Amino acid sequence: MRVFFDCRYVRTGRPDGITRYTVSLLAEFAKLHPVTMLVSSREQLAVLPGLPWELIPSQTSPLEPWVAYRVNRLQPDIVFSPMQTMGSRGRRYALVLTVHDLIYYTHRTPPRDLPWFVRGAWRLYHLAWWPQRMLLNGADQIVAVSQTTKELILRKRLARRPVSVVHNSAGEPAPEVHEFALHRAPPRGTPRQLVHMGQFLPYKNVDALVRAMAFLPGYELHLMSPVTDAERERLRALAPGAALVFRNGASDAEYEDALLGAHALVTTSWDEGFGIPVLEAMRVGTPVVASDIPIFREVGGEAAVFADPSSPEDVARGIRSLEDPDAWVAASRAGIAQAARFSWAASAQHLLTVLTAAHARWLARSARRR
Repeated sequence: MRVFFDCRYVRTGRPDGITRYTVSLLAEFAKLHPVTMLVSSREQLAVLPGLPWELIPSQTSPLEPWVAYRVNRLQPDIVFSPMQTMGSRGRRYALVLTVHDLIYYTHRTPPRDLPWFVRGAWRLYHLAWWPQRMLLNGADQIVAVSQTTKELILRKRLARRPVSVVHNSAGEPAPEVHEFALHRAPPRGTPRQLVHMGQFLPYKNVDALVRAMAFLPGYELHLMSPVTDAERERLRALAPGAALVFRNGASDAEYEDALLGAHALVTTSWDEGFGIPVLEAMRVGTPVVASDIPIFREVGGEAAVFADPSSPEDVARGIRSLEDPDAWVAASRAGIAQAARFSWAASAQHLLTVLTAAHARWLARSARRR
């Protein structure tokens, strides 16, 4: 079975969730089965595993609906895409597409770094469900990164194809960090440090978290992602006097150091496809305070502290519930155990099972057509 991974969504600068999902899953999958990467630029090879690769047009090309005609020349048996937008018209191979979330049907503002014509198409695409159905039903199998997303796909009747869950995950900490995490105690001294990792998009609901700081004297909120000057000033105005530290794009090492010194990781999102920062914090023994929404219940399990994202007061209550040292240590230990339920190795093993089954169905249908 000749397996190809669509790696054209990989970013070469600061990695996003799609990049981490693609690179991490691919690295583990390659330990189980030979695989060839599809890239749209040679620069992407710098962040990808050292595997065979082929160059094809970018996923943002106007010709994307017909990309299968180019891929056909490579004679794959099956292509796995970590997104749902890969063109399928005219393909002569099995195809598995991925859905991370359905966030942008409710929160339609597209990512700011996309070309203008892609942003326009993005808005139009999310005005109705039929384009999503058309894309998904052009594949042989659908992968969702969480049970929550799978249930949404089924509820909205977006696909006639089978839907499987191949969980997102987070990288394993270094052995010395893992050992430190197993014996962590609550951070001493003040201010107590809170960490937030996530873009400044409306659905991330950072406003509620900043407003909660008005009820948390003695705390300091570290916002790790890149931020514009205008957004920084807007957030400061929401809670005058609150201790807000804008890290404006911390490196992975700086982010890990912040987590290892933090009282908690906090997130007040209205919606998420998975929530990798929750696992990143739990892996190193940092307690998590999260919105009480289905995806965080799935990822955080019984280990996270949940709060109403519409109530800054309740967010503050959740954070203060960890002030008791015994409660903090219990949340830290529970988080390590919860995070261990997710791994890229297990996800890659399940993906191989999914691809094998999808390829078998493709062969059976092809035989019937002949």
